[in-house]
This record gives sequence, C-alpha cells and structure tokens, in this order.
Amino acid sequence: MGRKLSMEELHRISVQEFKEAEKLPLTVVLDNVRSQNNIGSVFRTGDAFRVERICLCGICSTPPHRDIHKTALGAEDSVDWTYYEETADCVRELKTLGYKVYAIEQVDDSIKLDNLSVLNSQFSILNSKMAIVFGNEVEGVQDELLPLCDGSIEIPQQGTKHSLNVSCAAAIVMWELFKELRIKK
Repeated sequence: MGRKLSMEELHRISVQEFKEAEKLPLTVVLDNVRSQNNIGSVFRTGDAFRVERICLCGICSTPPHRDIHKTALGAEDSVDWTYYEETADCVRELKTLGYKVYAIEQVDDSIKLDNLSVLNSQFSILNSKMAIVFGNEVEGVQDELLPLCDGSIEIPQQGTKHSLNVSCAAAIVMWELFKELRIKK
C-alpha cells in the first residue's frame, strides 16, 4: 500500500498560475441552486478539472460568502464566475458565444452519460465550447430552459431515488467530460 503524497509532491499550482493556465472548454451553469455548500462544492470540483468558469443564476448566492468558502476552500478565487439574474439570459449569451449548451436533466430524449462520447454524432462538441446546466435541488433545471439547450444529458441510475445531490451530479458529469475533452480533443 502506498503512502499519501505531501503537498509539495502534489505540485499544486497557485491561483495566479490557475488563472493563466489553459482551461477545459467547459462552463458550468447553476440554475437557482439554493445551497451555498452545493455551490462551494461545484467551485471546488470546477477547480479540480480546470473549467473555464461557473455561471451563478437566479437565487444562487455569490462569493464572497462564508458557506460557499466552507466547501470551496478557496476555489471561488481561482475559478472565474459570473452572475445572471435569469438563467435563460445566461444560456442565450453562451449560445451566441458559440457554446453547445446541455441541461443535466432526465428527459425523454436525453443522452445517457455512460453512452457519451465527443465523437458521438448526437453529441457533437468537437471544436466548440460546452456549457452544462445544473438545476435547483428540488425542481431541477427549469422547464423553460430545456428548449433553449442543444440537448440534455442524464446520469443513469438504478436505485430507488433517481436523483443525486446537485454537487454530486456536477462532479460526476464534470469528470466524464474532463476525460472526454482532455483525452480526445
């Protein structure tokens, strides 16, 4: 069994180095996420996978906030973020900037995350930036946003609940997209 690596051995970059580093062509949109702990967790995961930015929309709290910092552990300083009063305005702006926007939601024509591939013709994001929209802890992604998106991605589940905490769902999807975009692009 191995030993834990020291902080020096992990070769962590500074916030300034993070800001200057190449980013994964991925923006995370939080649609009315109410828990500051969930928001902070998404920042921390976004830092881990070097996403371009996080868009906080609607009732989402924004940094600086004690409860966001409690789970972000400073990632709210490294990952760029923007606030929008209306998530629909955020999605429209991202699309005009050339992003492919996907809701992370259970809908009848969703792409299953385990079938996802950037080479899949149903999910064509090669040579474009991508944004993923995560919804409110109770209601999910707003219904009126779904037609604005290029599609939906669903995390297949086999338990009794068929839902995940939004920060857990964000971590799973970001990891899968990190693998796809980093390795195959």
